[in-house]
Amino acid sequence: MKRKELSSIEREALLMALLSQLLREEISSGQVLRQLRRDVLGMSQTQYAELVGISRRTLSDLEADKASPTLALLNQVFHPLGLQTGLVPRNRHLRERLLSVEAPSA
Repeated sequence: MKRKELSSIEREALLMALLSQLLREEISSGQVLRQLRRDVLGMSQTQYAELVGISRRTLSDLEADKASPTLALLNQVFHPLGLQTGLVPRNRHLRERLLSVEAPSA
């Protein structure tokens, strides 16, 4: 069965929902990577690993949260998804406040 391709609005909504869950520690970065790889790009682990220049085993370990990746590796695997690693407060309350702040209008 062929996967329905997401519209740009649906992709952005999925990305925002996943990032919000990640910041709330409801899901892991590996889970985010797996869902975006599959649902946004529609790629297998082998295809995505080739795209980002890593082994399929490394990608599998990242998605299963079995790896201790460097920041460079995280940036490498999240780059095709339009993401990069960054700093967020360790304190859960501060992260929640960060999430509740509205972005300024352009």
